[in-house]
Amino acid sequence: MAAGGLDSPQPATRDADAALLAWLQHLAHERRCSPRTLEAYGGAVRTFLAFLEQHQGERPTLASLGGVKAAELRAFLAFRRSGMRPLSPRSLSQSLSAIRTFYRWLDRRMGVANAEVALVRGPRVRPGVPRPVSPDVAQGLIGEAGDDAERDPWENARDAAVLTLLYGCGLRISEALSITRAEAPMPDTLRITGKGGKTRLAPVLPAVAEAVDAYLAELPFPLAPEEPLFRGKRGRPLGARYVQALMAKLRGRLGLPDSATPHALRHSFATHLLSGGADLRTIQELLGHASLSTTQRYAEVDAARLMDAYGKAHPRS
Repeated sequence: MAAGGLDSPQPATRDADAALLAWLQHLAHERRCSPRTLEAYGGAVRTFLAFLEQHQGERPTLASLGGVKAAELRAFLAFRRSGMRPLSPRSLSQSLSAIRTFYRWLDRRMGVANAEVALVRGPRVRPGVPRPVSPDVAQGLIGEAGDDAERDPWENARDAAVLTLLYGCGLRISEALSITRAEAPMPDTLRITGKGGKTRLAPVLPAVAEAVDAYLAELPFPLAPEEPLFRGKRGRPLGARYVQALMAKLRGRLGLPDSATPHALRHSFATHLLSGGADLRTIQELLGHASLSTTQRYAEVDAARLMDAYGKAHPRS
């Protein structure tokens, strides 16, 4: 692929298939997208190009891609929604997102603009219901993370501290890993900067502070106040992928489903507060949700648990 700035059109073949290949190379080498993402994006755009070929009677060129109308893109989405292998609203929305991303790249790199694509809205996707783990499972995950005989004690203490923060404070992985050395030992409340730069206060339970203190007592690396607190084996800042891999390993040991992810601990924080009597507005503030409707999903989880317990315990069920 030719070198150049993102916003400067480059001379290239007028063949849409060659442009697709160049775009996928850009995603792989410049954007560092995962193989799974490349497969999904490439498949969505290839299917779109095949639809255009059948619809227009010839293989698309860059010029014809620039002339695609909103009605044609809507026809493609309708085809994917009701074809031999219909897509769910979520998959359909992801397919449209891939096509839009491709068109943005065509505009920046190939000078092929198409304002019609932005006029097409995807299907409304209802957010999935959170899938938290029970308090016992959360404690089991934290205990298992801190008891690996094959690793150094400081690594066990670190893993237990990270998972305790996710569960005890309801943090996202990125929020937990952004905590600096200056913020430990833990204060009574942490000031967390979440999505969109929005800040919130997160109360720190004694168990959370104790877990971080135990990690600090074992940490073998000196850190400056502004450096991230949690470190990898060689002293570099710990990454989110490590925490995700850790949870995958732990759920394998404990026989837990794939839904037992790091984010499930944040879900558990919210649902357990709700079960304990906390109101939705308070939980919204603690989680840093911009909209109460996002937080209301946890009420659905709690209601589902209530009905499940009723069905199992009632003598007439």
